[in-house]
Amino acid sequence: MEWIQAKTILSGYAENNNWFGVNYNMNLYKGCNHGCIYCDSRSDCYRVENFDQVRGKENVLLILERELRSKRKTGVVGTGAMSDPYNPYEKEHQLTRSALELINRHGFGTSIATKSNLIVRDIDLLKKIAEHSPVLVKMTVTTADDSLCRIIEPNVSPSSDRLNAIRRLSEEGIFAGILMMPILPFIEDTEDNIKSIVELAHQSGARFIYPAFGMTLRQNQRDWYYGKLDQLFPGLKEKYLAAYGNAYECRSPRAKELWRCFRSGCDQYGILYRMGDIIRGYKEAYQVDQLSFF
Repeated sequence: MEWIQAKTILSGYAENNNWFGVNYNMNLYKGCNHGCIYCDSRSDCYRVENFDQVRGKENVLLILERELRSKRKTGVVGTGAMSDPYNPYEKEHQLTRSALELINRHGFGTSIATKSNLIVRDIDLLKKIAEHSPVLVKMTVTTADDSLCRIIEPNVSPSSDRLNAIRRLSEEGIFAGILMMPILPFIEDTEDNIKSIVELAHQSGARFIYPAFGMTLRQNQRDWYYGKLDQLFPGLKEKYLAAYGNAYECRSPRAKELWRCFRSGCDQYGILYRMGDIIRGYKEAYQVDQLSFF
């Protein structure tokens, strides 16, 4: 893994962020080697060259501690938006674990998005943070079929391992659930797949599922994705071109039926799926004592 310079680690404070109530964003790594065929972070607008190469940020922990100490408001620190904080190099370098130690020490909460079951290594720290601040874990699961998962997300934990990670987190009292996105049109957008994910989420003790029945395609990301379709699903690219052309939003043609099926399953099992309910669900216990989180 190469190292790059960084001037800052934390973004500015956001009071009422509609995306899972995150107040600050943090990226300890740049790039990702999970190899997911659909990754939006490959888009030109993010300007990440050699995206498949993971790079760590020099002096990241010194910078992070300085920034945490200087913040006038505590809040939830989100990570995983641009690069997975539990990439394979995390086993050795432990930047994410060390960052969680600092987050705990300075009285902040955390919201983590990942596709790796390595997160269970840090259950002890997540429990310590949860003693004083909100903790949310979002595990991406888009297919219940491990064989399909290994095709579209080749270098990361299969869906079954991620669901087991949710089970372990939930058993330890961590507010954990599923990011069910993107649901790839003509590949994953079947009622059987959606029903299976909801059922497995229930069995794993997931508190929430947040869905998107479709995907986005931007410049460069689109070229990468279509190249992978030609390689892995011959003939499917032409179906995408006919349905979406160069559109940014590629909504599943079956989105309405899938939503009804999804909502019915979640209501049956008491699984949260609306953003406002999810935010309240993991923050409500801290509302009285820590109003700064709201």
